[in-house]
Amino acid sequence: MEQKEPKKSLTREELRKAQKNKARQQEEHAATNERKKPEKLRWRIRLIPIWLRIIIILIIMAVAIIAGAMFGYGVLGGGNPMDVLNKETWQHILDLVNKE
Repeated sequence: MEQKEPKKSLTREELRKAQKNKARQQEEHAATNERKKPEKLRWRIRLIPIWLRIIIILIIMAVAIIAGAMFGYGVLGGGNPMDVLNKETWQHILDLVNKE
């Protein structure tokens, strides 16, 4: 029968050295893998092009401004919300603001 050797317990210092060696080996392995891989340029294909995004945002902003003016004039001001779209309403507002 074979006799098993008792396992040698490592000291804290030996454990730290072993961990440092293992970490260094992993770093070296990662560095060699990075050198081996050629750099690939990846172009992202956008579903919605940037120029179209800008147009969509401008449209959303215009709708929000009109809806806010209609809400403010109709609900808060007590008028007809569709009057916001009339030129005469805006002319009256400008006359009040620019009153001399």
